[in-house]
Amino acid sequence: MIGYRLMKHSLKLLVMLSVAVIFFSFATSCSKKESINQEEVKKMEKDFTDFVKAYEAKIKPAYKDMSLGYFEASINSSDENWKKYAAFDMKLNEILSNKADFAQIEKIYKSNLLQDPLLKRHAYVLYLTFLSKHIDTAKLNLLSQMQSNIEQKYSNFRAEVGGKKLSDNEVEEILKTEKDSKKLQATWEAHKNIGPLVAADIIALVKLRNEISKELGFNNYHEMSLKLSDQDPIEIEKLFGELDNLTRDAFSKEKTKMDNILAKTYGITTAEMMPWHYQNRFFQEAPKVYKVDLDSYYKDKDIVATTIKYYKSLNLPIEDLVAKSDLFEKEKKNQHAYCINIDRDARDIRALCNVKPTARWMETMLHEFGHALYEKFLSQDLPWDLKSPAHIFTTEAIAMMFGRFASKPEWMIENIGMSKEEATKVSQDCSNTLRLQQLVFSRWAQVMYNFEKSMYANPDQDLNKLWWDIVEKYQMIKRPAGRNMPDWATKIHIATSPCYYHNYLLGELLASQLYYTLSTKILKGDVKTASFTNKTDIGKYLIDYIFKPGSKYYWNDMIEKATGEKLTAKYYAQQFVN
Repeated sequence: MIGYRLMKHSLKLLVMLSVAVIFFSFATSCSKKESINQEEVKKMEKDFTDFVKAYEAKIKPAYKDMSLGYFEASINSSDENWKKYAAFDMKLNEILSNKADFAQIEKIYKSNLLQDPLLKRHAYVLYLTFLSKHIDTAKLNLLSQMQSNIEQKYSNFRAEVGGKKLSDNEVEEILKTEKDSKKLQATWEAHKNIGPLVAADIIALVKLRNEISKELGFNNYHEMSLKLSDQDPIEIEKLFGELDNLTRDAFSKEKTKMDNILAKTYGITTAEMMPWHYQNRFFQEAPKVYKVDLDSYYKDKDIVATTIKYYKSLNLPIEDLVAKSDLFEKEKKNQHAYCINIDRDARDIRALCNVKPTARWMETMLHEFGHALYEKFLSQDLPWDLKSPAHIFTTEAIAMMFGRFASKPEWMIENIGMSKEEATKVSQDCSNTLRLQQLVFSRWAQVMYNFEKSMYANPDQDLNKLWWDIVEKYQMIKRPAGRNMPDWATKIHIATSPCYYHNYLLGELLASQLYYTLSTKILKGDVKTASFTNKTDIGKYLIDYIFKPGSKYYWNDMIEKATGEKLTAKYYAQQFVN
């Protein structure tokens, strides 16, 4: 389902991607000289070109080693593999924290002599890349080692109920299908047992991140993360406040209906509803409260083959990407899902999934290979540092837009053989389910954003209490009586993809904006029924206007070029709230 947003990248990959799309106003650079000596311009351009050549000779193999090391540790979690990954990550830190290189790129950027827009853009990205690593190398290496150790604990953990170890997929299945409240509680609590194993480590990691951020001139890591990805913390706070107001009443009404239905299902009163009654470990996905059972339509389908066929119909082939990916469950494998670009030049792009024949995994496969296609069609003419999506949330938007089709009857008719009669029968319930999912996920994103913001502001506060205070406010579910456990630490993003979650909600806004643009301007059709199947114009448009430009432009300029408007919430509201 759409709310299934699990780990996409390691912290290292997130930092690299975030930095690669930074574009603060050039008004912060040195004032332009009244007259520029063209000889000085040519010399500076040559100095920059020479710097980039030497830098890329070091960074490209190091980045590839680190990325491949992370992928291999994800599919086979062992001490040896995680140590290898940590060593590769430290090598990358060594390159990016080189003081002489930082001094040189700082001099080039601040000279204001680069006149070509692409060179200027590239120089600024490089300047900020090095700036983000302009700290003690020992601390960077410690950061890498600490995170690697935590990720290994997550990868190896399995919930245990009644002497049986359960994968995350099995935990989710029990929470969705079991009707006995005691068994639900036991399963939910078993999954939360990862919390005490990692909580102290995460707090230490948070404090180290804050320490590093302060050395770079920021108040804390949360502030730094937003600013270094070209997001104004004040504007993001304002946006989340607006989205809270926008969704609160609609969510409250839907939750009242939801509680009444679920309470009857479990044979309890609405007052007895607890977190384990919402069919998900975090209530980040909508429970099955409408009659349609989406899983029933996928139980005998080949999810991977369906994904390949659909994207091929848009002239966006993924066979080469699937061949290198790791898509099914196995021991000691990361249980979540992500996409990774291991080699930007060779287009070695891979997805990690744990596919089952369910609607959630259909959504997830469409989602992850949406990410993969964005990476695949980045222009090879771009400099290596600009060969990445315009922003983290723009790649999320593509993934989310495609993922939504997994619950759309029109898409299911064309891609998994649902009959038109059945589609008509379930159409309204599918629409209601998707709307509910968006409302549920929006409120969950509020939890993650507000928790991390407060945690980084004061990591010494009672985080257990903070977590449940925020959960009660935004998700409107009760904390278990007397519970004082680090349930916040059971969400892997907090450890491995810090201060990232708000980008998912921004991605949802852009997904709706893109969907409306493609449906009305490209296909000139009905936004309610478009599925894009067999529409090669969609693939061409995405390649030309979204994928190819990479991070050549500031993200909101790219959005305006592609849709005719800056990022706006109005299409999301039209689609899911109003």
